[in-house]
Amino acid sequence: MARITFFEKPGCGGNARQRAALEAAGHTLERRNLLAEPWTRETLLAFLAPLPPAAWFNRSAPRIKSGELDPDALDADAALALLLAEPLLIRRPLLRREDGVTLVGFDTAEVHAFVGLPDAPPGRLDVCVSPSGHCASPES
Repeated sequence: MARITFFEKPGCGGNARQRAALEAAGHTLERRNLLAEPWTRETLLAFLAPLPPAAWFNRSAPRIKSGELDPDALDADAALALLLAEPLLIRRPLLRREDGVTLVGFDTAEVHAFVGLPDAPPGRLDVCVSPSGHCASPES
């Protein structure tokens, strides 16, 4: 089984379900606070670079859900600047295997290909399921 660094938002119910699925599959997680991590352009791009900039964003973040911010209208430089300034906007979780390979988000098929997830619970684990769209803490 894999050792995975799991960058999450503490208090997020979605991240808790994702962690539980990985641990049930036998993986060992090193949990890190996504919001407190000292991100730099290089460390964040190590996760995000393979994806288009619009896919870098947490679509449940209040500024995005309200329409104040449109990730589809941003180029890579503007998107990265926003994410570095407001880590709450980063799509989560960010996963890094011990060999350095990374994954953004929790699409169960992608996670299964990434580390194996034979007993994934039914339903989607890549979206917030709270009726309000918010996690346990006041910010998404």
